[in-house]
Amino acid sequence: MSAVLEARSLYRFFHAGDDETLALRGVSLDLEPGEIVTVTGPSGSGKSTLLACLAGLDEPDGGMVSVAGERLSRRPEEARARLRSRHIGLLYQQVNLVGHLSVADNVTMAQRLAGGRRALASDVLERCSIAHRAGARPAQLSGGELARAGLAVALANDPPVILADEPTGELDEVTAEHVLDLLAQFADAGAAVLVVTHSLRVAARADREIRLRDGQVQS
Repeated sequence: MSAVLEARSLYRFFHAGDDETLALRGVSLDLEPGEIVTVTGPSGSGKSTLLACLAGLDEPDGGMVSVAGERLSRRPEEARARLRSRHIGLLYQQVNLVGHLSVADNVTMAQRLAGGRRALASDVLERCSIAHRAGARPAQLSGGELARAGLAVALANDPPVILADEPTGELDEVTAEHVLDLLAQFADAGAAVLVVTHSLRVAARADREIRLRDGQVQS
């Protein structure tokens, strides 16, 4: 089975005055349809930087990222945004919702940005168990509801790749398990899921684990 997301020899440097930080040092990975992969490591190991490069939110200083067979890195932001909206669902620990829009309108907006034919927003909300709050705005939602609404936005376009950054970090145990169950369901349906996490419980549910330390993959 061919990889739907590929990263080859990623390097990322940050400069502050005369100091240089090597956030990524030659990281390579493949993500295949139907698998759940966790990226773990101590704080400062490069996990969030890697996720940003994989999503096309940040450009690596060296190496290349491709998604669904198309090069994502070394392209203008407009082109990266177009590929991201079509092929990648992003789920953050922080809320990824527009505050003045309802839950349903947030999903619809994400679909319009991607273009093409997509599932009905109501169907997406139903799959994420948040359809009963479709008309509510983010400020009216509980923590668990916000997590499910954010997941609905990430999955609005039925992306082949889902990238999640600490998606259970601030959730209670029951809600966290529900979010993990939903991610597992989408993986079972063929999506490739990558989760950055500190949680041993989340890592235990993955098909494999990539461990980072000092910007490098540990063998």
